Amino acid sequence: MLALCLWSSGAPSVLYPTYAEEWGLSPVVVTSVFAAYPAALLLSLLVVGDLSDVIGRRRTMLLGIALIAVSAIVFSLAGGVALLYAGRALQGVGTALALSAASASLVDNNVSANPRLPSSLTTVSTSTGLTLSLLVSGALAQYAPMPLQLSYWVLALVGLLTIVMLALSRDDRPAGASRWRPRLPHVAPGLGTVYVGATLAVSVAYATGALVLSLGAQMARELTGATDLLVIGSALALSSVVIGVTALAIQRVPAHTLIIAGAGAAIAGLALMEWAASSGSFALFLAFSVVSGVGYSLSFSGGLSLVGRAAPAEHRGSMISAVYLVSYLGQALTAVVAGALATSLGLELALDLVAPVVALLCVAAGVVALLDLRRRRIAVRPASA
Repeated sequence: MLALCLWSSGAPSVLYPTYAEEWGLSPVVVTSVFAAYPAALLLSLLVVGDLSDVIGRRRTMLLGIALIAVSAIVFSLAGGVALLYAGRALQGVGTALALSAASASLVDNNVSANPRLPSSLTTVSTSTGLTLSLLVSGALAQYAPMPLQLSYWVLALVGLLTIVMLALSRDDRPAGASRWRPRLPHVAPGLGTVYVGATLAVSVAYATGALVLSLGAQMARELTGATDLLVIGSALALSSVVIGVTALAIQRVPAHTLIIAGAGAAIAGLALMEWAASSGSFALFLAFSVVSGVGYSLSFSGGLSLVGRAAPAEHRGSMISAVYLVSYLGQALTAVVAGALATSLGLELALDLVAPVVALLCVAAGVVALLDLRRRRIAVRPASA
């Protein structure tokens, strides 16, 4: 489920240079197509953020995956940029429904002794989906017929199979649930600091991810001169592979430690990105992919672990949606601003301007995590005295 959400979101990434070349699209148009996804997602979260708390995780996921399958069909029919925007918007709405419901479901059904397992599984699943999207899209676009259609047909088929499996699973609608009414995602009382810390951490992951997915293909193409879409997809997939491997290794690391370390790794990744762009070194680009993948995994896992453990079950879906809401807004803004700057100033200067802003976000996430950790330790001392 989670893998399919990220497979869907990453499926067009390898094809952006092809769309740009065949249809004469500028970087700002390409990144605005990318940003249509988080924009639609966050608008959907404003309305349906708590839907799974009322109608159940299973029903919400069914709705989301159905829209993701439809979005794949729309992409396969695209003959111009208008349907790209439509496909990305459908992906965003579908992911808004499925992602928060699936994330909350993992926490609900965690029977292990490890409370951090759900966040690790979420990170591994999403990184697997993203890796598959980049490799499958790259391979099919390069070596199979109908390069702009076939990968989306595969995605639609996987979506339909997922719908069948979900339909056969048990209904988990809460007993005595009230009739659902649209309302804004909300933060449970007393959990404001937890929410801010988790949101900053996930925002760090999504902002760095936006740079990789919206401009990464262009960077790889400019640095290598390669036109082979599988090579470009593999270069981008390196980051998502590292995300998954890192998540497996950090399952028992405390959330605050993950967030602080993730902020540092993300800053190091940004520095490598700028160095790669200025030097023209593909080796540095690969190093950036590895380090930024580590930073993404630490930040995302830490943020989800923090909010997932603290939120009560009846508010969990809404709180996770509230975290995703702000994080996807940051992702959309990062992509659009970076694309606009790349169009007007060139890729290298655009990265020089965007990287320090994202680095400040990393610093904020680390500082808030440190302060919250210190507050918790002070609160524990009198109780244990």
